Amino acid sequence: MGSRKHIMAEQHKAAKKQKAIAILRDCPTSPRKMRLVADTIRGVEVNKALGLLRYSQKHASIPLEKLLKSAITNWEAKNEGQRLEDTPLCVKEIYVDGGRMLKRIQPAPQGRAHRIRKRSNHVTIVVDKIVTKEKTKADGTES
Repeated sequence: MGSRKHIMAEQHKAAKKQKAIAILRDCPTSPRKMRLVADTIRGVEVNKALGLLRYSQKHASIPLEKLLKSAITNWEAKNEGQRLEDTPLCVKEIYVDGGRMLKRIQPAPQGRAHRIRKRSNHVTIVVDKIVTKEKTKADGTES
């Protein structure tokens, strides 16, 4: 492996160590309803996001709260030497994809049948450190 590839691999590995990922598969809620709740916590600091999910009236907030706690635990497992209280974490990425659909039949008038699609979704949360841009005095600006 060349030196450039080796350096890039080490940088990629270091960046991957900071991130913690948690995935929820086949959650029996429609993706549209789950995205409404997911959009409220995207980019928010972790403790504030947990508070938003805990006191939300939406049903989808219950599995998302569990998933966020799982992502936080995964981050703690990856970074054993660091304390959660000292490190500002945020929900870096959260996305909701459609899962499998259960197809059912509902009887309709005059011998017809209507199709019912019971949707599910897959949710992925990435928790990472909050990146703050620090200005240096070399640029001529104060920090």
